[in-house]
Amino acid sequence: MSCWAFEMVELVPIDLCRMCCMRGARAPNRCGGRPLASSSACRRPISVSLFLVCLREVAAGEASHSDSLCARPCRAGPDPREESNESLPEPRGSELIVNEINIVLTFNCSRCTISRLASISLALSVRIELVPFVEASPEGFDILGRDVMVFLHVQKTGGTTFGRHLVRDLNLDSPCACPRKRKRCDCFRPNTVNEQWLFSRYSTGWRCGLHADWTELTGCVEDALDEYENYPKKRRYFFITVLRDPMHRYLSEFRHVQRGATWKSARHWCGGKEFTTLPHCYKGANWTGVELDEFMRCPFNLAHNRQTRMLADLTLAGCYNSTRDEAKRDRILLQSAKRNLARMAFVGLTEHQSMSQYIFERTFHLNFTHSFDQANSTVSIQAMAELTPSQLNRVRELNSLDAQLYDYARQIMHERFKLLKDTDPHFDDRWQRITQPHRPANGTGSPVD
Repeated sequence: MSCWAFEMVELVPIDLCRMCCMRGARAPNRCGGRPLASSSACRRPISVSLFLVCLREVAAGEASHSDSLCARPCRAGPDPREESNESLPEPRGSELIVNEINIVLTFNCSRCTISRLASISLALSVRIELVPFVEASPEGFDILGRDVMVFLHVQKTGGTTFGRHLVRDLNLDSPCACPRKRKRCDCFRPNTVNEQWLFSRYSTGWRCGLHADWTELTGCVEDALDEYENYPKKRRYFFITVLRDPMHRYLSEFRHVQRGATWKSARHWCGGKEFTTLPHCYKGANWTGVELDEFMRCPFNLAHNRQTRMLADLTLAGCYNSTRDEAKRDRILLQSAKRNLARMAFVGLTEHQSMSQYIFERTFHLNFTHSFDQANSTVSIQAMAELTPSQLNRVRELNSLDAQLYDYARQIMHERFKLLKDTDPHFDDRWQRITQPHRPANGTGSPVD
């Protein structure tokens, strides 16, 4: 028996790699049949293709099962599946998230050392079924079935207002029940007592953590709903979010923190653990009264490029490990955030309220009873007017990834709007109802369904 040692140097958490190792069909002859010290860390030596399957099992939490490739003990002799040119199973629709990764495989034997760079599409299952826009818009949202909206709420994007629209203003046969003097509403499916169709701050609360990001939500939402409903169930998840112009969002967060906000209770869950020891930018209870220059100087201020970080799969960049090459980490995070944004069923923009409302209603086949207000960014506009040219440039630099992500989100929004508009025979009436809510639609006084 001989296990080949290897090193994964990019995008895949090292804990996953330690669960698997590889063996070639002729490894015993080439390596003298002597196992390396690293073989004790593997559950079973496998070929490159089966190694990737093993990684998938570990990522999906299945490595402890008795029939798992990774759970079986290492054994001598070639695996018959290695000779069959077995390939990875094809991803099944939206159940799998596919990430393009670069890995370095280093084979260490008693007589040879071979390094090979490979670019591999590795399908890591996140154990939930994501429904993208292209699938959501033709079918709509089945509130009677197993569909769930998941609202990824980024701070200072207008998400509080949008979240209230979701629980209070959707025209439903069985609207959310919002008791007085209670922040949360009960958004249960019709004819059920506890099945949620909406996972958000104002329905289920922060069950995956305060302002949970993409990494936290995709790894938590299924278990959180199973626990809430006391029943395990496979659901279809429609991820939705709202983004904001990065300059205005950043300055709005600065003002919010200046008034005493901290979000201390955020979990920062990533890679199977909670990062509770992230350094703070301030001493004491909060950062009240902080000046902008000090706010910008803090190297671990999570306000910098917040939207990109919250939409990216952080496991691809080592979670909150800041020791990696910064340029490479930024590139990974931005690419991941763009991919995840494209997978979302709905992306709204704070600066385009009417367009956002139209896209939401046509995507989910649900109407709001009230039109979205296009509020002015008074606080951030005032803050921006007070900045020096050097401060403005620094804010742009600190949010350069968010600027690129926002441009991409704007492109997605306009593409989706055009597609929906071009296929909507009642567009004029729908648009009039949204943009001129007090004017009768179709001359009848009642909006078009």
